[in-house]
Amino acid sequence: MITDGAAPELVGPGRNVYRLALHPAGIAPRIHNLAEWGRHILNRLEHLGELHEELSAYVPDPGPSDGQLGFAVPLRLASPSGRLHLITTVTTFATATDITLADLKLEAFLPADAATAEALRARARV
Repeated sequence: MITDGAAPELVGPGRNVYRLALHPAGIAPRIHNLAEWGRHILNRLEHLGELHEELSAYVPDPGPSDGQLGFAVPLRLASPSGRLHLITTVTTFATATDITLADLKLEAFLPADAATAEALRARARV
C-alpha cells in the first residue's frame, strides 16, 4: 500500500527508504505535505552528507506552517484506501554494547487517526 506506484528500482531489500519516500519516482507524488514532512525528515539526516544533499534536491521549500509542533510531523499519504495520516517513530539502541546494534535504527509508521488505523487493518485482512 505504501509503496504503490513507486519505481521498482526504489523498492525492495537493500534500498534506501528515505530515497523511496522523497524521490519523485517514489512515493513523494502521493505525499500531500511533502515540503513540511520532507524537511522534517531531512533535519534528522543532516549527518549523512551525500544522501542528505541528494534528498534535499527532491524536497520543495516549505510554505507557511499549519501549526505543527516540529518534533512530530504526520505523513499525509494518498493511497487506494484514501488519505492516510501516519506518525513515524524511531527506536535506537543507545546503550547497546555491540557496534552493529548501536548503529541500528528501527522506524515504524503508526496510524495518527482512527480512519487510518481502520484502513490499515482492512488492508492487513486482504
